[in-house]
Amino acid sequence: MSSSSDYPDYVPQNVAVWTKSNAEHTGPRARETWAQDEITWGIFEIPEREVNALGDVADLDVIDLGCGTGYFSAWLAKRGARPVGIDPTPAQLETAREMQREFGLDFPLLEGVAESVPLPDASFDLALSEYGASIWADPYRWIPEAARLLRAGGRLVFLCNATLSILTMDLEGSTEQLRRPQRGLGRLEWPDTHEVEFHLPHSELIELLRANGFDIERLIELYAPEGAKTHDYYGYVAAEWARRWPAEEIWIARKR
Repeated sequence: MSSSSDYPDYVPQNVAVWTKSNAEHTGPRARETWAQDEITWGIFEIPEREVNALGDVADLDVIDLGCGTGYFSAWLAKRGARPVGIDPTPAQLETAREMQREFGLDFPLLEGVAESVPLPDASFDLALSEYGASIWADPYRWIPEAARLLRAGGRLVFLCNATLSILTMDLEGSTEQLRRPQRGLGRLEWPDTHEVEFHLPHSELIELLRANGFDIERLIELYAPEGAKTHDYYGYVAAEWARRWPAEEIWIARKR
């Protein structure tokens, strides 16, 4: 496994953000998310039964890239998958291990980055990122790594912010005005938290996926359902905004 000194330059900033989040939100909420029986997507918790992004995961080897507190891996393990989680934030992984002990679910958890996973080629049937590597890792590094880890015919499924949401977002959240140009969209450092995110326009992401041997099967745009309320913690996208425009999107691609 690579040492922390070998991590990309933005990793320490993001680890600091997620250490704080683990103390304030993801850690305290871990028990709730691990106990949840239904798989949901995004800040408005759209049920997988409505989205059908994953299909049957029983007997699949899964790598969860940026697993955080491990709740998504836990959901998959309950359905017969064999997940492996990797994340660079020790506090998040410790929360995940506490939940493993409490819920009696055991799967490997690795401290590391999705840009360089210390596992052999062609080890997995599914590579997953739900607000992990898909946001906080350089796509020109983590997507080739996902391709390396997948077997032929394996799928890559990841959730990220919708492009329109990012283009209209300021420090208060998504607005009804463009706040940044789409040309040159990529690495984005927020001045308030100093976290570093990565957002590619659709055309660049399509080219990157295809260049790494993926065929794109679906792009699912997620809207807030009727009756949804703005999230208490992730309030950067108001429910009213997200009922009119897509706040998030799920990409599904298959390795040729």
